[in-house]
Amino acid sequence: MDSEIRTLVHIADLSGHTEMELTKAETLDVINQNDGAWVFTGNRLVQPSELEAADWAEVGTVRVMPPMVGGLN
Repeated sequence: MDSEIRTLVHIADLSGHTEMELTKAETLDVINQNDGAWVFTGNRLVQPSELEAADWAEVGTVRVMPPMVGGLN
């Protein structure tokens, strides 16, 4: 039986939206595969290094989103 802690991870990309329950290592792999993505937990933008050091039992939902680009025409 897998006893690793899992958390809900929302991933948004050009293909749409995906939800998965992932371990800490799996989540960090997803973040590394989406270089430049914005990562949110607890409705707060975080750096991947913060998640590496986090107590996974306390992290809660993680959202991986493409960065927003703004500007004036």
